[in-house]
This record gives sequence, C-alpha cells and structure tokens, in this order.
Amino acid sequence: MLDHSRRTSLLETALTMNREGLNLGASGNLSFRSENGFVITPSALAYNQCSAADLVLVGMDGEVLSGLRRPSSEWQLHRDIYASRPEAGAILHAHPPWCTTLACLERDIPPYHYMVAMAGGDSISCAPYALFGSRELSLNALTALDKGRTACLLAHHGMVCFARELAEVLALALEVENLARVYVQALQVGEPPLLSGKEMEAVQERFVDYKNPATSS
Repeated sequence: MLDHSRRTSLLETALTMNREGLNLGASGNLSFRSENGFVITPSALAYNQCSAADLVLVGMDGEVLSGLRRPSSEWQLHRDIYASRPEAGAILHAHPPWCTTLACLERDIPPYHYMVAMAGGDSISCAPYALFGSRELSLNALTALDKGRTACLLAHHGMVCFARELAEVLALALEVENLARVYVQALQVGEPPLLSGKEMEAVQERFVDYKNPATSS
C-alpha cells in the first residue's frame, strides 16, 4: 500500500515537473529509493501517458525486478547516486532551459547568491560531458556532487539533484533552475560579484537550523 502511494506521488511529481517547465514530454526521469532498489520512470513514455504500472523497480545490481517497460535510459545515473549517497531518497534528472543553457556553456553556478548553498555547497558544479546513459556520465556527476552537494549540471545535457523525499527534490530542482535563470540574466549585464568562501560557509551554517526548525531556538 505504501509503495502504491509513493508510486502515485512519483507520477504526480513527474507531471508537476512538466507543468513547472522543468521538462518537456518524455525527457528527464524521476525515482525514489525502495527496499529492494529504486522505482524509476520508464523509458520513452510521456508522463501524461504513464500509470503506476508503467514504473519500473530496478535492483542495485541493475536488474529489472518488476515492471513491463524498460527503465529510463538514465537508470545507471540514479543507481550510482543511490549507491554513493545513502542520504538520497529521491532523484530528479531534467533538462530545464536555464540550467541547460549554462550546461551547454559548461559553466558552474558560482556563489553569486546565497541560495546557491541550498544545493549543499558554495557552488553548483557542471560535470564534464559524457554520453547519456553511460557509466562515465554517472562518474562525472558523482564528482560534481562531491563535498556534500545535492545538485549539479551535466555539460551539454541538463541537471540532476537528489533529496530525502520526492517533494523535497522537486523543490530543490525548481530552486536550482531559478538560480540558473537569474545568473544568466545577470551575465547579460556583466560578471556578478561573488560571495566569499567565508560568507557562504556562514550561510550553510544558518541553513542547518533553517532545514531543521524543530531544533532551532
């Protein structure tokens, strides 16, 4: 029953990705961690045509454990993030226009705004290009997600992020896309000044309380 509820939430989140402009058609993919591996959206099927039965359960060894369709071509990217980041409970990969603009320029999102720290670091890195669905893409993404980062850009491709829950990963993706948009707009005027490492460290310390309101005074 719980799994069915989470599958329904995954589909609702995937549809919201499209409504919010993070994705178009069948591009991008979404998953959540399960007891046996992870449940991921299927390959080449638009979300508005997808049902809970179309979602695919994939084991951590890459074997399809249940589902009538092929898993997303980026299943390996999801598997490798789950394997290396135990705190990841949901993963979102998409091709949002502003993130993808910077990804095609092979540019990181630097600390021009304090909200960059919401993605776990003092910048949002852009991973080097690799063929979609490849092991190299996964390895490049994991490197870009180092030092506690929870989001990165993928050169000439898009972005990927993770969080504990589906609602959280959607909110993070929307924030990263907004940061990309504002950064591109700022670049139309010139290179924006950046916050220092010390300033970003103070922001991250403040975010610890912000993200855990029950423990704050």
